[in-house]
Amino acid sequence: MIAHELHRSGSFWALLLSIDKDLAEWTRQKGCSCGGRLHCANYPRAPRGGSDDLPEEYHCRFSFCCDRDGCRRRMTPPSVRFLGRKVYLGAMVILISAMRQGPTPRRVRELSTLFGADGATIARWQAFWRDHIPQTPFWKVARARLVPVVDVVALPLSLLDAFLHTKDPYQDWGHLLRFLSPLTIPGGPVIEIL
Repeated sequence: MIAHELHRSGSFWALLLSIDKDLAEWTRQKGCSCGGRLHCANYPRAPRGGSDDLPEEYHCRFSFCCDRDGCRRRMTPPSVRFLGRKVYLGAMVILISAMRQGPTPRRVRELSTLFGADGATIARWQAFWRDHIPQTPFWKVARARLVPVVDVVALPLSLLDAFLHTKDPYQDWGHLLRFLSPLTIPGGPVIEIL
């Protein structure tokens, strides 16, 4: 699936929202480590890079807060829509960073025009993939589960190659974003590849 098709696909964004709802429900049912119940404590997001007609629910990050006095701990589930604290949607951060490999000034201008990310933002994303991801505890464990072996120097393009290989790009993107979802929360667990 090419970038502008993904960007405009309402069903793709709806699929990611559905996966995030499942991850949020799993977190809510698990409850707080103190034994308290979790109450909805979503916080607002202003996602960039997606379709103009994203569902209203895309403007919040699902999160919960413990109901016990003295605890009130926040529990934010992993997400396939958001990649950590980045304001751009996770799929766009991956796709644009991968498209930027083999850079030319013309390609940067085209990406900026299509998705609204300027050259400095795209450069930060590339540094995120090149410098940050390989150093995370998540990556040190999870990379061993990938077949074929993912070339760290070519991240995230090599991840796209590892996951986008069936005739169903929505399913492939869902698997890739679920795989990366532990990166969206501090100290996130390693979620097995489906």
